Amino acid sequence: MRPVYAAAAVHVPAPPEQLFALIIDWPRHQEWMFMTTARQVGQDVIEAYTGVWPFGFLDTMTITHWEPPALLRVTHTGRVVRGRGAIRVVPHERGSRVIWAEELRLPFGPLGRALWPLAHPVAVALVRRSLRKLSALALSM
Repeated sequence: MRPVYAAAAVHVPAPPEQLFALIIDWPRHQEWMFMTTARQVGQDVIEAYTGVWPFGFLDTMTITHWEPPALLRVTHTGRVVRGRGAIRVVPHERGSRVIWAEELRLPFGPLGRALWPLAHPVAVALVRRSLRKLSALALSM
C-alpha cells in the first residue's frame, strides 16, 4: 500500500542549536508534543506513547540519521505508526524554521486508507499545534 504524507512548519525566533537540543530532550516532549511522552530506550531507539492510558498507542522509533543541529530522521516501527519521519531545523530570518514531515504506512488496510482524508487535516493540525508549543517553550527558555 502506498504511503501517505503529512507535514507542517513553523518559524521560531531561536537559534537552531537551542531548538534541536529541545527537540531531542525526550522527557520534555510532553511539554510540547500533543498528548505524548517519550523516552530513549537504547542508543538509537525512542519510545513515545500518545494518548491517555489505556487509550493510546506506543510509537517505537529507530533513529536513522543524526545531524545536529539540523536534522533528525527516524523509522517508525510500532504496530500503529509505521513509516519514516523527519524534523529539520534551518536558520531562517533571525531564528529558525522547524519542519516536521511524516511518510506513513497507514494501519487497518483499506479502512485506514479510506479514513485518511478525514484524519489528514486533524494530523496536520496536531503537528502544527505541537510546533507552536515547541516555539513557545523555546522562547520561554
